Amino acid sequence: MADFTHWLNGLAVRAEQVGGWWAVFAERDPEGLRACLDGTELLPWDVVESLLRDVGEAPGRGRELYEAAAGAHDRTPGGAEALAARRDAMERERRHAEERIEELERRLGAHPAPDPEEAARLVHDLAWTRDDHARATARLADLATRLTHLRAAAARDGAPPGRAASGGSAPAAARRRPRGARYAWAEADDAAEGAVAAGVPALPVGGGEPPRGARFRGRTGSRSAASDAPAAGAAPAAGAEEAEEAARAAVNAVYALRRLRAQGRTGEAHVLLCEALGGPPGRLPALAAELHRAGFGADWGTLLWEAASLPPARLAAVAGALADAGRAEDCEQLLRQGLARPVEELAGAVAALVAEAREREAHALLTAFLRVRTPEEAARLAAVDPALLVPRFGAAARALSAADDRALRHALRVGGVLGP
Repeated sequence: MADFTHWLNGLAVRAEQVGGWWAVFAERDPEGLRACLDGTELLPWDVVESLLRDVGEAPGRGRELYEAAAGAHDRTPGGAEALAARRDAMERERRHAEERIEELERRLGAHPAPDPEEAARLVHDLAWTRDDHARATARLADLATRLTHLRAAAARDGAPPGRAASGGSAPAAARRRPRGARYAWAEADDAAEGAVAAGVPALPVGGGEPPRGARFRGRTGSRSAASDAPAAGAAPAAGAEEAEEAARAAVNAVYALRRLRAQGRTGEAHVLLCEALGGPPGRLPALAAELHRAGFGADWGTLLWEAASLPPARLAAVAGALADAGRAEDCEQLLRQGLARPVEELAGAVAALVAEAREREAHALLTAFLRVRTPEEAARLAAVDPALLVPRFGAAARALSAADDRALRHALRVGGVLGP
Protein backbone atom coordinates (compact mmCIF):
# COMPACT_ATOMS: atom_id res chain seq x y z
CA MET A 1 0.00 0.00 0.00
CA ALA A 2 2.84 2.40 0.82
CA ASP A 3 4.12 2.75 -2.75
CA PHE A 4 0.65 3.35 -4.14
CA THR A 5 -0.21 5.84 -1.37
CA HIS A 6 2.99 7.79 -2.04
CA TRP A 7 2.24 7.88 -5.77
CA LEU A 8 -1.40 8.83 -5.12
CA ASN A 9 -0.42 11.80 -2.97
CA GLY A 10 1.75 13.08 -5.81
CA LEU A 11 -1.15 12.69 -8.21
CA ALA A 12 -3.42 14.50 -5.73
CA VAL A 13 -1.14 17.54 -5.71
CA ARG A 14 -1.26 17.77 -9.50
CA ALA A 15 -5.00 17.09 -9.67
CA GLU A 16 -5.76 19.72 -7.04
CA GLN A 17 -4.10 22.36 -9.21
CA VAL A 18 -6.27 21.39 -12.16
CA GLY A 19 -9.59 21.13 -10.30
CA GLY A 20 -11.91 18.89 -12.29
CA TRP A 21 -12.88 15.66 -10.58
CA TRP A 22 -10.58 16.37 -7.64
CA ALA A 23 -12.69 19.36 -6.69
CA VAL A 24 -15.86 17.25 -6.85
CA PHE A 25 -14.46 14.44 -4.69
CA ALA A 26 -12.81 16.79 -2.18
CA GLU A 27 -15.96 18.83 -1.69
CA ARG A 28 -18.40 15.96 -1.36
CA ASP A 29 -16.39 13.48 0.72
CA PRO A 30 -13.21 15.00 2.17
CA GLU A 31 -13.05 12.45 5.01
CA GLY A 32 -13.17 9.46 2.68
CA LEU A 33 -10.60 11.00 0.35
CA ARG A 34 -8.29 11.70 3.27
CA ALA A 35 -8.53 8.06 4.39
CA CYS A 36 -7.36 7.01 0.94
CA LEU A 37 -4.50 9.52 0.91
CA ASP A 38 -3.44 8.32 4.37
CA GLY A 39 -3.32 4.74 3.12
CA THR A 40 -6.02 3.37 5.42
CA GLU A 41 -8.41 2.83 2.50
CA LEU A 42 -7.92 2.08 -1.18
CA LEU A 43 -9.19 4.64 -3.68
CA PRO A 44 -11.22 2.84 -6.38
CA TRP A 45 -9.51 2.65 -9.73
CA ASP A 46 -12.26 4.54 -11.59
CA VAL A 47 -11.61 7.54 -9.30
CA VAL A 48 -7.87 7.29 -9.88
CA GLU A 49 -8.53 7.06 -13.61
CA SER A 50 -10.63 10.24 -13.52
CA LEU A 51 -7.82 12.13 -11.78
CA LEU A 52 -5.28 10.83 -14.29
CA ARG A 53 -7.50 11.98 -17.12
CA ASP A 54 -7.77 15.44 -15.56
CA VAL A 55 -3.99 15.87 -15.38
CA GLY A 56 -3.42 14.25 -18.77
CA GLU A 57 -1.38 11.28 -17.60
CA ALA A 58 -1.46 7.67 -18.81
CA PRO A 59 -2.36 4.92 -16.28
CA GLY A 60 0.90 2.99 -16.72
CA ARG A 61 2.77 2.92 -13.42
CA GLY A 62 -0.31 3.96 -11.44
CA ARG A 63 -2.24 0.88 -12.53
CA GLU A 64 0.63 -1.43 -11.54
CA LEU A 65 0.85 0.18 -8.11
CA TYR A 66 -2.92 0.02 -7.67
CA GLU A 67 -3.08 -3.70 -8.43
CA ALA A 68 -0.25 -4.41 -5.99
CA ALA A 69 -1.92 -2.28 -3.31
CA ALA A 70 -5.30 -3.95 -3.89
CA GLY A 71 -3.72 -7.37 -3.45
CA ALA A 72 -2.08 -6.35 -0.17
CA HIS A 73 -5.24 -4.62 1.06
CA ASP A 74 -7.48 -7.61 0.27
CA ARG A 75 -5.21 -10.13 1.99
CA THR A 76 -5.63 -8.46 5.39
CA PRO A 77 -7.84 -10.26 7.96
CA GLY A 78 -11.46 -9.92 6.89
CA GLY A 79 -10.48 -8.85 3.40
CA ALA A 80 -12.69 -11.33 1.57
CA GLU A 81 -15.76 -10.46 3.63
CA ALA A 82 -15.11 -6.75 3.21
CA LEU A 83 -14.99 -7.20 -0.57
CA ALA A 84 -18.22 -9.19 -0.53
CA ALA A 85 -19.95 -6.53 1.59
CA ARG A 86 -18.85 -3.86 -0.80
CA ARG A 87 -20.14 -5.85 -3.75
CA ASP A 88 -23.56 -6.03 -2.11
CA ALA A 89 -23.65 -2.32 -1.38
CA MET A 90 -22.42 -1.34 -4.84
CA GLU A 91 -25.11 -3.46 -6.43
CA ARG A 92 -27.66 -1.44 -4.46
CA GLU A 93 -26.05 1.75 -5.79
CA ARG A 94 -26.17 0.41 -9.33
CA ARG A 95 -29.83 -0.52 -9.05
CA HIS A 96 -30.71 2.83 -7.54
CA ALA A 97 -28.93 4.65 -10.36
CA GLU A 98 -30.61 2.44 -12.94
CA GLU A 99 -34.06 3.25 -11.58
CA ARG A 100 -33.23 6.95 -11.45
CA ILE A 101 -32.00 6.91 -15.06
CA GLU A 102 -35.25 5.33 -16.21
CA GLU A 103 -37.21 8.00 -14.35
CA LEU A 104 -35.18 10.89 -15.80
CA GLU A 105 -35.36 9.51 -19.35
CA ARG A 106 -39.10 9.08 -18.99
CA ARG A 107 -39.45 12.71 -17.90
CA LEU A 108 -37.23 13.94 -20.74
CA GLY A 109 -39.31 12.04 -23.28
CA ALA A 110 -42.68 13.08 -21.83
CA HIS A 111 -45.37 14.79 -23.89
CA PRO A 112 -45.67 17.68 -23.72
CA ALA A 113 -41.91 18.09 -23.54
CA PRO A 114 -40.45 19.89 -20.52
CA ASP A 115 -39.55 23.56 -20.97
CA PRO A 116 -35.90 24.34 -21.84
CA GLU A 117 -34.91 25.16 -18.25
CA GLU A 118 -36.41 21.95 -16.87
CA ALA A 119 -34.97 19.92 -19.76
CA ALA A 120 -31.50 21.30 -19.05
CA ARG A 121 -31.85 20.38 -15.38
CA LEU A 122 -33.00 16.87 -16.27
CA VAL A 123 -30.10 16.40 -18.71
CA HIS A 124 -27.71 17.57 -15.98
CA ASP A 125 -29.19 15.15 -13.44
CA LEU A 126 -29.14 12.36 -15.99
CA ALA A 127 -25.45 12.91 -16.72
CA TRP A 128 -24.56 12.64 -13.02
CA THR A 129 -26.77 9.61 -12.52
CA ARG A 130 -25.15 7.89 -15.48
CA ASP A 131 -21.81 8.64 -13.88
CA ASP A 132 -23.01 6.97 -10.69
CA HIS A 133 -24.12 3.93 -12.64
CA ALA A 134 -20.93 3.80 -14.68
CA ARG A 135 -18.78 3.90 -11.56
CA ALA A 136 -20.88 1.28 -9.79
CA THR A 137 -20.62 -1.00 -12.82
CA ALA A 138 -16.86 -0.47 -13.04
CA ARG A 139 -16.48 -1.38 -9.38
CA LEU A 140 -18.51 -4.52 -9.81
CA ALA A 141 -15.94 -5.65 -12.35
CA ASP A 142 -12.98 -4.51 -10.25
CA LEU A 143 -14.28 -6.15 -7.08
CA ALA A 144 -14.92 -9.36 -8.98
CA THR A 145 -11.36 -9.42 -10.29
CA ARG A 146 -9.98 -8.81 -6.81
CA LEU A 147 -12.13 -11.56 -5.31
CA THR A 148 -11.07 -13.97 -8.04
CA HIS A 149 -7.39 -13.21 -7.39
CA LEU A 150 -7.91 -13.55 -3.63
CA ARG A 151 -9.60 -16.94 -4.02
CA ALA A 152 -6.94 -18.16 -6.43
CA ALA A 153 -4.19 -17.16 -4.00
CA ALA A 154 -6.03 -18.90 -1.16
CA ALA A 155 -6.40 -22.05 -3.25
CA ARG A 156 -2.67 -22.08 -3.98
CA ASP A 157 -1.92 -21.65 -0.27
CA GLY A 158 -4.42 -24.34 0.68
CA ALA A 159 -6.38 -22.00 2.97
CA PRO A 160 -9.74 -20.26 2.67
CA PRO A 161 -9.70 -16.55 1.80
CA GLY A 162 -9.50 -14.69 5.11
CA ARG A 163 -12.48 -14.62 7.40
CA ALA A 164 -13.44 -11.50 9.23
CA ALA A 165 -11.30 -10.69 12.22
CA SER A 166 -11.66 -8.04 14.85
CA GLY A 167 -10.19 -4.79 13.62
CA GLY A 168 -10.74 -5.77 9.97
CA SER A 169 -10.23 -3.30 7.17
CA ALA A 170 -13.87 -2.32 6.68
CA PRO A 171 -14.44 1.00 8.49
CA ALA A 172 -17.37 1.66 10.76
CA ALA A 173 -20.62 2.35 8.94
CA ALA A 174 -21.60 5.22 11.19
CA ARG A 175 -20.38 7.96 8.87
CA ARG A 176 -22.94 9.34 6.44
CA ARG A 177 -21.70 9.93 2.90
CA PRO A 178 -23.19 11.46 -0.21
CA ARG A 179 -25.12 8.89 -2.21
CA GLY A 180 -23.65 7.84 -5.52
CA ALA A 181 -20.91 5.54 -6.68
CA ARG A 182 -18.45 8.37 -7.30
CA TYR A 183 -18.26 8.98 -3.51
CA ALA A 184 -18.25 5.34 -2.42
CA TRP A 185 -14.79 4.19 -1.54
CA ALA A 186 -14.44 4.08 2.24
CA GLU A 187 -17.53 2.22 3.42
CA ALA A 188 -18.82 -1.30 3.21
CA ASP A 189 -22.14 0.19 2.15
CA ASP A 190 -20.69 1.62 -1.04
CA ALA A 191 -19.95 -1.16 -3.51
CA ALA A 192 -21.75 -3.96 -5.34
CA GLU A 193 -22.71 -7.63 -5.69
CA GLY A 194 -21.99 -8.53 -9.13
CA ALA A 195 -18.90 -8.84 -11.13
CA VAL A 196 -17.68 -11.89 -12.91
CA ALA A 197 -16.73 -14.64 -10.47
CA ALA A 198 -15.11 -17.97 -11.31
CA GLY A 199 -17.45 -20.34 -13.07
CA VAL A 200 -19.66 -17.67 -14.64
CA PRO A 201 -20.54 -18.61 -18.23
CA ALA A 202 -18.79 -16.32 -20.69
CA LEU A 203 -21.03 -14.19 -22.83
CA PRO A 204 -20.51 -15.57 -26.35
CA VAL A 205 -21.41 -12.39 -28.20
CA GLY A 206 -18.22 -10.99 -29.52
CA GLY A 207 -14.71 -11.60 -30.52
CA GLY A 208 -13.29 -8.11 -30.39
CA GLU A 209 -11.66 -6.28 -27.55
CA PRO A 210 -13.96 -4.69 -25.01
CA PRO A 211 -14.70 -0.95 -25.23
CA ARG A 212 -12.82 1.70 -23.31
CA GLY A 213 -14.02 3.59 -20.28
CA ALA A 214 -14.10 3.19 -16.50
CA ARG A 215 -17.04 0.83 -16.58
CA PHE A 216 -15.08 -1.54 -18.81
CA ARG A 217 -12.00 -1.51 -16.60
CA GLY A 218 -9.97 0.69 -18.88
CA ARG A 219 -9.57 -1.81 -21.69
CA THR A 220 -9.55 -0.55 -25.24
CA GLY A 221 -11.73 -1.55 -28.11
CA SER A 222 -11.24 0.13 -31.46
CA ARG A 223 -12.97 -2.13 -33.89
CA SER A 224 -15.53 -0.37 -36.02
CA ALA A 225 -18.54 -1.60 -37.88
CA ALA A 226 -16.52 -1.60 -41.08
CA SER A 227 -13.92 -3.97 -39.65
CA ASP A 228 -16.61 -6.36 -38.44
CA ALA A 229 -18.69 -6.35 -41.64
CA PRO A 230 -18.07 -8.74 -44.56
CA ALA A 231 -15.81 -7.36 -47.27
CA ALA A 232 -17.51 -5.73 -50.22
CA GLY A 233 -18.43 -8.31 -52.82
CA ALA A 234 -18.41 -11.21 -50.35
CA ALA A 235 -20.52 -14.16 -51.34
CA PRO A 236 -24.11 -14.18 -50.07
CA ALA A 237 -23.24 -17.33 -48.13
CA ALA A 238 -20.84 -15.29 -46.02
CA GLY A 239 -23.63 -12.90 -45.05
CA ALA A 240 -25.91 -15.79 -44.19
CA GLU A 241 -23.16 -17.37 -42.11
CA GLU A 242 -22.63 -14.09 -40.23
CA ALA A 243 -26.36 -13.81 -39.52
CA GLU A 244 -26.50 -17.41 -38.34
CA GLU A 245 -23.53 -16.87 -36.04
CA ALA A 246 -25.06 -13.69 -34.66
CA ALA A 247 -28.33 -15.49 -33.93
CA ARG A 248 -26.51 -18.38 -32.27
CA ALA A 249 -24.44 -16.02 -30.12
CA ALA A 250 -27.58 -14.12 -29.10
CA VAL A 251 -29.36 -17.31 -28.00
CA ASN A 252 -26.32 -18.40 -26.00
CA ALA A 253 -26.00 -14.98 -24.39
CA VAL A 254 -29.63 -14.92 -23.27
CA TYR A 255 -29.28 -18.44 -21.91
CA ALA A 256 -26.28 -17.34 -19.84
CA LEU A 257 -28.14 -14.28 -18.58
CA ARG A 258 -31.16 -16.37 -17.62
CA ARG A 259 -28.93 -18.71 -15.61
CA LEU A 260 -27.33 -15.83 -13.72
CA ARG A 261 -30.68 -14.22 -12.98
CA ALA A 262 -32.10 -17.51 -11.75
CA GLN A 263 -29.19 -17.75 -9.32
CA GLY A 264 -29.75 -14.19 -8.11
CA ARG A 265 -26.43 -13.03 -9.55
CA THR A 266 -27.81 -9.83 -11.05
CA GLY A 267 -24.59 -7.86 -10.85
CA GLU A 268 -22.72 -10.52 -12.78
CA ALA A 269 -25.53 -10.61 -15.32
CA HIS A 270 -25.16 -6.87 -15.87
CA VAL A 271 -21.39 -6.99 -16.27
CA LEU A 272 -21.68 -9.98 -18.58
CA LEU A 273 -24.28 -8.20 -20.68
CA CYS A 274 -22.01 -5.19 -21.10
CA GLU A 275 -19.33 -7.42 -22.58
CA ALA A 276 -21.55 -7.69 -25.66
CA LEU A 277 -20.42 -4.16 -26.53
CA GLY A 278 -16.93 -5.49 -27.09
CA GLY A 279 -18.00 -7.76 -29.93
CA PRO A 280 -18.88 -7.03 -33.55
CA PRO A 281 -21.54 -4.27 -33.62
CA GLY A 282 -23.37 -6.18 -36.35
CA ARG A 283 -24.34 -8.82 -33.80
CA LEU A 284 -26.16 -6.41 -31.49
CA PRO A 285 -29.46 -6.30 -33.45
CA ALA A 286 -29.76 -10.08 -33.13
CA LEU A 287 -29.10 -9.79 -29.42
CA ALA A 288 -31.77 -7.09 -29.15
CA ALA A 289 -34.33 -9.32 -30.84
CA GLU A 290 -33.48 -12.29 -28.63
CA LEU A 291 -33.59 -10.23 -25.42
CA HIS A 292 -37.06 -8.93 -26.30
CA ARG A 293 -38.20 -12.41 -27.28
CA ALA A 294 -37.09 -13.75 -23.89
CA GLY A 295 -38.80 -10.94 -21.97
CA PHE A 296 -35.53 -9.14 -21.20
CA GLY A 297 -36.41 -5.93 -23.01
CA ALA A 298 -35.27 -3.84 -20.03
CA ASP A 299 -31.77 -5.32 -20.41
CA TRP A 300 -31.65 -4.09 -23.98
CA GLY A 301 -32.49 -0.59 -22.74
CA THR A 302 -29.66 -0.88 -20.22
CA LEU A 303 -27.26 -2.01 -22.93
CA LEU A 304 -28.20 0.99 -25.07
CA TRP A 305 -27.35 3.53 -22.41
CA GLU A 306 -24.11 1.69 -21.65
CA ALA A 307 -23.33 1.96 -25.37
CA ALA A 308 -24.02 5.72 -25.21
CA SER A 309 -20.72 6.20 -23.35
CA LEU A 310 -18.60 4.29 -25.85
CA PRO A 311 -15.72 6.10 -27.60
CA PRO A 312 -16.95 8.11 -30.62
CA ALA A 313 -15.85 5.66 -33.32
CA ARG A 314 -17.38 2.72 -31.50
CA LEU A 315 -20.59 4.67 -30.84
CA ALA A 316 -20.84 5.41 -34.54
CA ALA A 317 -20.32 1.75 -35.40
CA VAL A 318 -23.06 0.59 -33.04
CA ALA A 319 -25.46 3.30 -34.23
CA GLY A 320 -24.79 2.32 -37.83
CA ALA A 321 -25.36 -1.37 -37.15
CA LEU A 322 -28.71 -0.62 -35.51
CA ALA A 323 -29.77 1.64 -38.38
CA ASP A 324 -28.76 -0.95 -40.98
CA ALA A 325 -30.82 -3.57 -39.18
CA GLY A 326 -33.93 -1.38 -39.29
CA ARG A 327 -33.81 -0.50 -35.60
CA ALA A 328 -34.12 3.25 -36.20
CA GLU A 329 -35.74 3.96 -32.83
CA ASP A 330 -32.93 2.19 -30.99
CA CYS A 331 -30.39 4.11 -33.04
CA GLU A 332 -32.00 7.45 -32.20
CA GLN A 333 -32.30 6.52 -28.52
CA LEU A 334 -28.63 5.60 -28.42
CA LEU A 335 -27.60 8.91 -29.98
CA ARG A 336 -29.95 10.88 -27.74
CA GLN A 337 -28.52 9.23 -24.63
CA GLY A 338 -25.01 10.09 -25.78
CA LEU A 339 -25.69 13.81 -25.35
CA ALA A 340 -24.38 13.93 -21.77
CA ARG A 341 -20.77 13.51 -22.85
CA PRO A 342 -18.37 16.51 -23.12
CA VAL A 343 -18.66 18.66 -26.25
CA GLU A 344 -15.27 17.45 -27.52
CA GLU A 345 -16.49 13.86 -27.44
CA LEU A 346 -19.77 14.83 -29.10
CA ALA A 347 -17.81 16.47 -31.89
CA GLY A 348 -15.82 13.26 -32.21
CA ALA A 349 -19.02 11.24 -32.39
CA VAL A 350 -20.36 13.41 -35.22
CA ALA A 351 -17.03 13.16 -37.05
CA ALA A 352 -17.05 9.38 -36.69
CA LEU A 353 -20.60 9.15 -37.99
CA VAL A 354 -19.78 11.33 -40.99
CA ALA A 355 -16.63 9.30 -41.68
CA GLU A 356 -18.81 6.19 -41.81
CA ALA A 357 -21.19 7.95 -44.24
CA ARG A 358 -23.84 8.10 -41.51
CA GLU A 359 -25.17 11.58 -42.24
CA ARG A 360 -28.68 10.61 -41.18
CA GLU A 361 -27.45 9.48 -37.76
CA ALA A 362 -25.26 12.59 -37.41
CA HIS A 363 -28.32 14.71 -38.20
CA ALA A 364 -30.34 12.82 -35.57
CA LEU A 365 -27.65 13.40 -32.94
CA LEU A 366 -27.43 17.15 -33.58
CA THR A 367 -31.23 17.48 -33.74
CA ALA A 368 -31.54 15.78 -30.36
CA PHE A 369 -28.84 18.11 -29.00
CA LEU A 370 -30.78 21.18 -30.12
CA ARG A 371 -33.95 19.86 -28.53
CA VAL A 372 -32.50 19.48 -25.03
CA ARG A 373 -29.56 21.90 -24.87
CA THR A 374 -29.39 25.68 -25.23
CA PRO A 375 -28.28 27.48 -28.41
CA GLU A 376 -25.25 28.73 -26.47
CA GLU A 377 -24.22 25.14 -25.75
CA ALA A 378 -24.71 24.32 -29.42
CA ALA A 379 -22.38 27.19 -30.29
CA ARG A 380 -19.73 25.85 -27.92
CA LEU A 381 -20.00 22.45 -29.56
CA ALA A 382 -19.85 23.94 -33.05
CA ALA A 383 -16.69 25.84 -32.11
CA VAL A 384 -14.83 22.54 -31.65
CA ASP A 385 -14.95 21.91 -35.41
CA PRO A 386 -16.82 24.69 -37.24
CA ALA A 387 -16.29 23.27 -40.74
CA LEU A 388 -17.84 19.97 -39.72
CA LEU A 389 -20.52 21.14 -37.31
CA VAL A 390 -21.84 24.55 -38.36
CA PRO A 391 -23.50 23.44 -41.62
CA ARG A 392 -24.89 20.31 -40.01
CA PHE A 393 -26.18 22.19 -36.98
CA GLY A 394 -27.77 24.67 -39.38
CA ALA A 395 -29.58 21.90 -41.25
CA ALA A 396 -30.80 20.38 -37.97
CA ALA A 397 -32.05 23.73 -36.68
CA ARG A 398 -33.88 24.56 -39.91
CA ALA A 399 -35.56 21.16 -39.80
CA LEU A 400 -36.86 21.94 -36.30
CA SER A 401 -38.25 25.45 -36.80
CA ALA A 402 -37.43 28.94 -38.00
CA ALA A 403 -37.16 30.06 -34.38
CA ASP A 404 -34.56 27.38 -33.65
CA ASP A 405 -32.63 28.43 -36.74
CA ARG A 406 -32.61 32.09 -35.65
CA ALA A 407 -31.60 31.23 -32.08
CA LEU A 408 -28.74 29.06 -33.29
CA ARG A 409 -27.44 31.65 -35.74
CA HIS A 410 -27.52 34.31 -33.04
CA ALA A 411 -25.61 32.08 -30.60
CA LEU A 412 -23.04 31.22 -33.27
CA ARG A 413 -22.47 34.92 -34.03
CA VAL A 414 -22.21 35.86 -30.36
CA GLY A 415 -19.80 32.99 -29.80
CA GLY A 416 -17.62 34.10 -32.69
CA VAL A 417 -18.22 30.87 -34.60
CA LEU A 418 -20.23 32.53 -37.38
CA GLY A 419 -19.36 35.83 -38.99
CA PRO A 420 -21.77 38.80 -38.75
